[in-house]
Amino acid sequence: MLIGITYDLRAEYLAAGYSEEQTAEFDREDTIDAIDAALSQLGHRTDRIGSLRRLVQRLAAGDCWDLVFNIAEGLHGAARESQVPALLDAFDIPYTFSDPLVMAVALHKDVAKTLVRQAGLPTADFAVVRIPAEAEQIDLPLPLFVKPAAEGTSKGISPASRITQRENLVLACEELLERFRQPVLVETYLPGREFTVGLLGTGRRATVLGTLEIVLRPQAESDVYSLVNKEQCEELVEYRLVRAEADAEVARAEAIALAVWRLLGCRDAGRVDLRSDCFGRPHFLEVNPLPGLHPHHSDLPILCTQLGMTYRELIDRIVTSASARTHAGCHRTQ
Repeated sequence: MLIGITYDLRAEYLAAGYSEEQTAEFDREDTIDAIDAALSQLGHRTDRIGSLRRLVQRLAAGDCWDLVFNIAEGLHGAARESQVPALLDAFDIPYTFSDPLVMAVALHKDVAKTLVRQAGLPTADFAVVRIPAEAEQIDLPLPLFVKPAAEGTSKGISPASRITQRENLVLACEELLERFRQPVLVETYLPGREFTVGLLGTGRRATVLGTLEIVLRPQAESDVYSLVNKEQCEELVEYRLVRAEADAEVARAEAIALAVWRLLGCRDAGRVDLRSDCFGRPHFLEVNPLPGLHPHHSDLPILCTQLGMTYRELIDRIVTSASARTHAGCHRTQ
């Protein structure tokens, strides 16, 4: 197949004047190199398309692909991760990972949590703050946890996200509202173990790949899987492979993750993050239907490595899932 690759390259945005924080979700050159190499080794022809704007230019020029391997995060708008999938849908070009609706729902953690809660799956009690005055009305018990409602890669998360004094809640919400220009999610803080569950496939064919426990090292920022901890994960975080057959808490986390994945309609591959309460009961935090794919730095490839799955096999499983789902081929009407 001819497979196009859509992505947002971090170096390009940094060179254009965007900050380290603004570009935290974007990919490094070696990630694109790794995906390209894996696809080539699998016998596919590749075409590096790049960002949404470049995709628009290529489509306007009449270009088409059998499949697009999409990892573009987007820069602007409340549904930025939906933009490339929506454009590809409009041109009837198949692509990997979830559709625009799922991408938008998953990015907005409060929307995803609402759907998960309505389905009877466990998630911490929460409130959404759109103006500072709403923070004063929150009556959830302390400690609380605050974060931007629609960011990834732990953007906006630091030790200050854990609120232990009521007077700090308004200040924390004000700071995040000003900094990110979006609602703030306020949740009951969960003090237990933190897991990320990897999943492969779509719908009833979806399966749990495995689970990593996120264990912060002594020198890490404590109590939170923060942006600093994630950016410096090699030094600050231990990703511990845990097995459902030997750990009932992990088994419950995996059951919840698979139920969430199927409920929200996620496709091909991704992760569900969970954290346990003080009784060891896992609760849904968020779903990532557009997982990081750096071979050595991103959670899903780290999980695969610990399970003995090669990076090329992971990419193959993603492409195979998408191809089976979409009957890959260039469908564009000329």
